Amino acid sequence: PSASPTASAPADASPSGPATGQGRKLVTMTVTGGFAGVNRAVVVRGDGVVRTTDRGASAVHRASAAQLTRLRTLLADPALAGVPAFSLDGGAADTFRYTLQFDGRTVTTDRTADRPAMKRLIDALRVWLPGS
Repeated sequence: PSASPTASAPADASPSGPATGQGRKLVTMTVTGGFAGVNRAVVVRGDGVVRTTDRGASAVHRASAAQLTRLRTLLADPALAGVPAFSLDGGAADTFRYTLQFDGRTVTTDRTADRPAMKRLIDALRVWLPGS
């Protein structure tokens, strides 16, 4: 069970900050595709600031301490090291494509492969996406 996201800053607040330290990006996830042509993103910084975008509209939230701890635990899962950079089923129609950037890596998946560590990470990030 995940805690729901909490709003903490106005949508026009700027979450940009230094590339190092607490203000650096912890993880970025972009979700594209599907029948409706979804284009959503979530960026979580080390200081807990979460920026979401959905077709150009953006919002800023604050991750709770528990959410941030859980996310860091998920990102530290050794099973993520075995996840390939691309895991896509070319025969699947209208699937969502998830592109995640973390720890200097970029991973793209459509979630058709059985990768529990990646599934847990995606599910943890999806709580902030509009319409999820």
